[in-house]
Amino acid sequence: MDKWQEPKGAVSATSSDDNRTWKLLEELATSSLKEQRRSRRWGIFFKILIFIWLFLMAGLVYKASKIDVAAVAKSTPHTALVELNGVISDGAEASADNINEGLRAAFKSRGTKAVILKINSPGGSPVQAGYIYDEIMRLRKLHPTIPLYAVISDIGASGGYYVASAADKIYANKASMVGSIGVIATGFGFVKAMDKLGITRRSYTSGRYKDFMDPFLPMNAEAAKQWQASLDTVHQQFIDSVKRGRGDRLSHDPDLFTGMVWTGEKAKTLGLIDGFGSADSVAREVVGQSNIVDFTPHLSPLERFAKQMGVEAAHVVMQEIGAEGVQLR
Repeated sequence: MDKWQEPKGAVSATSSDDNRTWKLLEELATSSLKEQRRSRRWGIFFKILIFIWLFLMAGLVYKASKIDVAAVAKSTPHTALVELNGVISDGAEASADNINEGLRAAFKSRGTKAVILKINSPGGSPVQAGYIYDEIMRLRKLHPTIPLYAVISDIGASGGYYVASAADKIYANKASMVGSIGVIATGFGFVKAMDKLGITRRSYTSGRYKDFMDPFLPMNAEAAKQWQASLDTVHQQFIDSVKRGRGDRLSHDPDLFTGMVWTGEKAKTLGLIDGFGSADSVAREVVGQSNIVDFTPHLSPLERFAKQMGVEAAHVVMQEIGAEGVQLR
């Protein structure tokens, strides 16, 4: 008896059901993926909205607080306060632009009896510190009846002390870290490591000393000598400014300008500070006006972002010219 054969071109019920099942699964998978993508896009959208909202609210709070301080300052006798916190650097909260803006506003206010510059800084850029120092000297000359007192809290070292030395008087805590009158430039050298790894450095420059700070090349003795001379020049500028600001109050200790840092107690014996006190106690006991109004400008989030972008660009340039590590600290 012949075996029955399915006609050509016919599709079995089982095969047809399988095809429909796979097609249905494919549609479900595709639909699920589309839904996940849609959900992800909406999630990103709402996160961006929340970020923008927080950004705007922070800016509004900043503006409101600044207006309130100005209103109080105009109507009430007070001790003006400007805070210098952190590393002194262009684009930072402790930049010369920011601190000098606060100092000018403090001196300009009709109710100001004295200005306190509260410092908590390990140092930073010699250029930025120099700008602040010069502005303090200018403002003191412009407003001879308004004294400026520097008050060092935890630390007023290197660039932080550079700025303080321009004040009429300096106060600190007995345990404050004060001094570090010196200059430093740091870097690394990987020449021997490259030799061991068999790596060759390829550097193409125009200019005899353009790559003298390249950590992958041996240090050029002549370039190092000139670089040290530059650091010595900046150090001498620092010393001259401190002497100009402190005058005969400084002791003749041979270690005074070696970059050493001292406690406030030792700093007083060296003539680096005039006495002990906080911003509150100086306002109350020295100035005689305990009503303190803060004139410290605070960067809005947008300003901070814009300045930071500028700082990053400057950072790249400084790296290229080999001057990135120059600091008063």
